[in-house]
Amino acid sequence: MSTPIYAVGDIHGQLGMLQAALARIEVDGGPDARIVFLGDYVDRGPNSREVLDLLIEGRKVGRNWVMVKGNHDRMMSRFVQHCEIADSRLPSTLNWLDPRLGGRETLASYGVEVVDKDRVLQVNEWARAAVPQEHIDFVNDLPLYHQEDELLFVHAGIRPGLPLEWQAEDDLVWIRQEFLHDAHPHPWLIVHGHTPVDAAEHCGNRVNLDAGAGYGRPLATAVFEGRQCWLLTDAGRAPLEPNPR
Repeated sequence: MSTPIYAVGDIHGQLGMLQAALARIEVDGGPDARIVFLGDYVDRGPNSREVLDLLIEGRKVGRNWVMVKGNHDRMMSRFVQHCEIADSRLPSTLNWLDPRLGGRETLASYGVEVVDKDRVLQVNEWARAAVPQEHIDFVNDLPLYHQEDELLFVHAGIRPGLPLEWQAEDDLVWIRQEFLHDAHPHPWLIVHGHTPVDAAEHCGNRVNLDAGAGYGRPLATAVFEGRQCWLLTDAGRAPLEPNPR
């Protein structure tokens, strides 16, 4: 039997949901359970700062955790460091401080309240003063993917057909249609988030664990033994069976 490995979907500042997920994992796999977090730790939810604090503390004390980078994490870091307000993958009318993306909620968790009349340069100055450098360093150092045996953990997905070493960072944290609509087998079962769905789904060649915690829906948590997969619930494991599209 393979050693279980756990995966946690997009957290989006939902500290209470994260704590509950970690408690379920500990019940199932013990305090030293191997956990991979799929990115998007910040934005939309109310506790982005506290989520990063928890993950950073876990790494400091040697928890058996791997955290990969999400597009929202990258947007937050780039805004604080470089006042970059709009990622090149976003529509021209959308930026990180737009209420639809949740950057304002992230800044609020650091004590920076943003209103429409505030100038971007002023908000950036406040953000640079409020966000600890440790948080920026943590985000910048996150890997873009984690491969373990038959599983590949990545925030958004991959560009089908390209070797891992040729994958572009923008695709690993942003890709959607080209990856989601590809039904061909990959060299691994790909475990990802990024594209919210009503509930976690197994699509045969990939498992999507973004169940919409950023919008108040439950935070999806799964356990894998080889390619076999279960969702973790308060009642224990529930099989997540392939349902190819």
